Amino acid sequence: MPRYIIQSAATGRFLAPNAEDHQPEWVVSLRLAGGGITDDLERVHQLIDDWADFDDQPQVIDLDVLGTDKDPN
Repeated sequence: MPRYIIQSAATGRFLAPNAEDHQPEWVVSLRLAGGGITDDLERVHQLIDDWADFDDQPQVIDLDVLGTDKDPN
């Protein structure tokens, strides 16, 4: 099962729910962004549509591919 997270290419921040009301927000720490990890690619795209601006340059990171031979970066 893949694990996706949304990262801003512009700022390096991650889109994740905040602890108080669980609304998505951009956070600096990957540790804090742990709640933003999902296996649902449709949800990832919906979060980007709802919460990211063009200037954020959102990118979807597959944590299971990151740093492997399958990593496109």
